[in-house]
Amino acid sequence: MNDTVYVGNAGKDAALDRGWLLGHFKNASDPRYSEEVEIKWGVHPQGEKRAQWVTGEERTALLVLISGRFRVELPERSVLLAEQGDYVVWGRGVGHSWYAEEESVVLTVRWPSVPGFKGN
Repeated sequence: MNDTVYVGNAGKDAALDRGWLLGHFKNASDPRYSEEVEIKWGVHPQGEKRAQWVTGEERTALLVLISGRFRVELPERSVLLAEQGDYVVWGRGVGHSWYAEEESVVLTVRWPSVPGFKGN
């Protein structure tokens, strides 16, 4: 394998690192290492929720619904993602939480990839 190319399966690879496919937390020699962006493949059973509200966020985030029904709670706003491809973007400094109303698969992209942050 060329060390600048990685081929994998999001579902299988995500299970190895709490959902994270790409970011600063991968080994620097891994093609999935990045200081610019983080990507997560999140598989959430119905009823799963973020245990704590995220505060002090230093990244911008994009969350895309692949399947299911997923609610993102933002300050003064609740966003329901119900159709495949629905998405929400929130900027730096915006806290959030989430709840899987149905079994859901979501793709999250965050930037930049900030050392010290790896949470859900």
